Amino acid sequence: MKRQPNVLIILTDQQSRWTLSCYGGNEIHTPNIDSIGEEGAILTNFFTPSAVCTPSRGCFITGRYPHQNGAYTNDVPLNENEITLAHLLRNENYKTGYIGKWHLNGAHYPGWMTADTSMGFDDCEHMFNCGHYKNVVEQTNGKPILNFDIGSGGYMTDWITDKSLDFIERNKEDKFFLMVSIPDPHTPYNVREPYDKMFDPKDVTIPDTFNEEKLPDWAEDDEWGREQLFSINMKDREEKFRHYKSQYLGEVKCIDDNVGRILEYLKEKNILDDTIVIFTTDHGDYMGEHGLLYKNNLYESVYRIPFLIRWPEKIRKETTVNEYITVVDFQQTILGLMNIPPSGREQGRNASELIKGNKIVWNNEVYIHPNEVPRAGIITEEYELAYVGRGFNKEPNHQYKEHILFDRINDKQQTNNLYGKQEYESIISELTNKIINHHKKLGTNTDVLPKVLKNESSQSIFDKI
Repeated sequence: MKRQPNVLIILTDQQSRWTLSCYGGNEIHTPNIDSIGEEGAILTNFFTPSAVCTPSRGCFITGRYPHQNGAYTNDVPLNENEITLAHLLRNENYKTGYIGKWHLNGAHYPGWMTADTSMGFDDCEHMFNCGHYKNVVEQTNGKPILNFDIGSGGYMTDWITDKSLDFIERNKEDKFFLMVSIPDPHTPYNVREPYDKMFDPKDVTIPDTFNEEKLPDWAEDDEWGREQLFSINMKDREEKFRHYKSQYLGEVKCIDDNVGRILEYLKEKNILDDTIVIFTTDHGDYMGEHGLLYKNNLYESVYRIPFLIRWPEKIRKETTVNEYITVVDFQQTILGLMNIPPSGREQGRNASELIKGNKIVWNNEVYIHPNEVPRAGIITEEYELAYVGRGFNKEPNHQYKEHILFDRINDKQQTNNLYGKQEYESIISELTNKIINHHKKLGTNTDVLPKVLKNESSQSIFDKI
């Protein structure tokens, strides 16, 4: 009887789709990452419900939405009773390991994990909770010293790759589940030589919306807004942006080269085809779109993220999956591919048949979930509708009011807000009811949702549906 496959997940942090040439990116060539999709499947519509590190990662590893699994915003831990993919594969006698950034155990920096906190990952020696460190200095005794500045030690992406190869070598005769979590290409936007000079700042592309004049109130001056992070009035703003982007591209190129090292090692050990290889990220980076940096606003591009998967036994080469799949669907999907029963607590869907190239009934809708601020929305093939509420950078409990409706077919750059226009009233009503029913089904506490999704007496309008 053929044994079950190894599972290798390479998870980066804050990597946009356009950074990969397999998604049409033309500023950087990523042959190693691309090869995973070329020799397997590429998901063109893979989404996270929350474009923030902790909640996206929590959904990915548990198959449950943020306010249900507990990790609804950064630096908040998973519920202790959550069942992770590592728990389920460990029950199937997999050797489980995690190397790199976790960010699901509260606000511990770096927070080296232990067996009682690692949520099913038995090999957690090189698993740290959070921090986008660049420099790693090994110690004779004790844990490595991590620094944000590039120094004389190892570069984090290289170090994580080295430790990953060590894990594979130790466990190559057994079936293993390894998550390789690289903190790049997140801020700080810098990278080691020679990648820091590979992309000339004067040659990087400036997004068409970089100097967009009018943004919604929440995108302009809330905590993650343009005014707070990358003001349009900043001196030498374009020069700074060009530097940031050149380094961001260098970080991605370093990642691609290290992915190549891992794939080549699996090939050398003759276990590449016996391993399910996945490449994805937790969310994107606006990198100048709408004049913004980072994430956690409502423009689509940070929610729609790359996902590539390779497993010749069940996935045909050059498979393209266009259906809308989310990180909440991931746990059930990977288990479905492997014919392993799910936990029974999952809230997502099993997309394994789609990845195998089969057609099944599937609803192309994605829901945006609140994190530390009450925002909720829906993304369909035609529209994105999202509601906003309280923010951070005004007086206490300041309410943002500029809800959004974007036409995803005719306004791909999302510059024309249709919310409030009479001719779209029926569409807004239909999509609003879908948002309400989604959260009603989940049992979401309405306190975390925008006020507009409640009636005037502050009771949930779920009762009206």
